[in-house]
This record gives sequence, C-alpha cells and structure tokens, in this order.
Amino acid sequence: VIPVDGPANVYCDNEAVVSNTSLAESTMKKKHLSACYHKVRECNAKGLVRIMYEPTATNLADVCTNILSAEEKRKKLHHVVY
Repeated sequence: VIPVDGPANVYCDNEAVVSNTSLAESTMKKKHLSACYHKVRECNAKGLVRIMYEPTATNLADVCTNILSAEEKRKKLHHVVY
C-alpha cells in the first residue's frame, strides 16, 4: 500500500463527466453508468479524489488515445520528451 497525502487528482477532457461526478442531482440513463458515477461521487464527497477538467489542447494522454497530426503530436510530446 502506497500512502497518499490528500486527494488523488483525476483529469478528464469531458466537461459533462466532470459535472456528473460532482453534482449529486445528476442522473444517468444506464444502470451500470449510474453505479460507477455513484462510487466516484462518493469518493469525491469524501475528499479521496478530485475530478478536474483538462482541455484537449493540453491533454498529453491524447498522444496515446487519439489520432493526431505529426505537428500536434510534436507539440504535446515537447512537454515530455526533449
């Protein structure tokens, strides 16, 4: 077990997901999504996680998950690789 001081930061580039995880009155149409969001909301309310919005323009995970042009890849990887 690795001790963690303070809440874990979770970055997401989908604003709807960020609002659904922080607003208790938000409802889900699918039961399996509702169960997942409930757990995340619970952890958020307890202060275990902090869900934050990460704009697509600065989201470094896009290099691994999206098809990007060579220029877009170069711009994002510049922050990680020399």
